[in-house]
Amino acid sequence: MGLAVYYFFPYRLIPTDVTIDKIVVLKSRRQLLAYAAGKLIKIYSVSLGRDPVGTKVYEGDDKTPEGSYTINDKNPNSSFHKSLGISYPNQQDLAKAKQLGKAAGGDIKIHGLRNDQGYIGRFQRWKDWTTGCIALTNEEIDDLYKHTAVGTPIVIEK
Repeated sequence: MGLAVYYFFPYRLIPTDVTIDKIVVLKSRRQLLAYAAGKLIKIYSVSLGRDPVGTKVYEGDDKTPEGSYTINDKNPNSSFHKSLGISYPNQQDLAKAKQLGKAAGGDIKIHGLRNDQGYIGRFQRWKDWTTGCIALTNEEIDDLYKHTAVGTPIVIEK
């Protein structure tokens, strides 16, 4: 019974007239906070890279980056339902990877579930499963996507 309630509990949409103008991700809490005009609008539970402790240093480390970025892309036809691109790597990320003689990687997104796995829904939150991205349910990414513009700042913290 409890799992059914968790899975089917109605999702509350962001109000129609709201534009998200700042996103903060708190990795240690597995939360994405969406703000509009300085007011917290929505808190999402998220999944992160498979090795979430610490910042992304190089391609393939399965870590979610930490730092200040912007939303630099919107993809309505992602292989993970929809996605919002994150401007990783920045100059500091590139310098760190170069010191190690590695590629920094890229293609970090806020996205939904893999296209053939949307049925997983909220259960995706039970485990960190991405290769460095920030994952929401398909319903959640639909809502955030609709209210977030390219250029929106995003801060990803420990």
